[in-house]
Amino acid sequence: MFRGLKTALIIPALDEEDAIAAVVGAVDRGVVDRVVVADNGSRDATAERAAEAGAIVVREDRRGYGSACLAAIDAAPDSEVLVFLDGDGSDDPAEIPDLLAALIDNDADLVIGSRTLGRSEPGALTAVQRFGNALTCGLVRLLWGARYTDLGPFRAIRRSAYDRLEMCDPDFGWTIEMQVKAAQRGLAFVELPVSRRVRRGGESKVTGSVVGSYRAGKRILGYVAEAKLREIPSWAELVSRLVDPDR
Repeated sequence: MFRGLKTALIIPALDEEDAIAAVVGAVDRGVVDRVVVADNGSRDATAERAAEAGAIVVREDRRGYGSACLAAIDAAPDSEVLVFLDGDGSDDPAEIPDLLAALIDNDADLVIGSRTLGRSEPGALTAVQRFGNALTCGLVRLLWGARYTDLGPFRAIRRSAYDRLEMCDPDFGWTIEMQVKAAQRGLAFVELPVSRRVRRGGESKVTGSVVGSYRAGKRILGYVAEAKLREIPSWAELVSRLVDPDR
């Protein structure tokens, strides 16, 4: 436990056999009670390496970052705090206590590890990633007033707050869904500078190809647009309010 809070670390992983054991092995088990790796249909030995390193491994064959996260969370039903990081070695598990301390000390519901506020190894964040982060965070600030600087995967959230968000995006929209819903529902959040390293193995599912970058960008910006449109009353709702203002 960390200051009396039962904590689960959620690691979605796809073809990360070169890095996953080192990531799991670097986790301070005096801080994290349960490490859950969601193998998202790997074709290599990701699941075996993760289990050997001491993680609970669940398999989710439906491809998608969000799908993997949802499967891993189901395997940690009694956890009071959920921490998320990538399985490729680009996030530093040694910084987990910093996120947890920020969550508790600020009485926050959500802590976002900001790569843009922290230090990144050369090449760890591409120009496309930096531009996409700035654009999306700017839109979220404009539409909901929430001042984010990053959509980084390294984050911590109280389980009670997570349950309020009713997360459901199965793919690349997972991180922006969490942050938009946190803004919409008034969750208390803080950002914490975190380091970003060059991945220790495998290939990025987002920045590793033009197609991956396009799909991720389209989904993230699409989610922002969809979320705002859902807030706008339909014509039927407007008419019903005119007919019955007390409704």
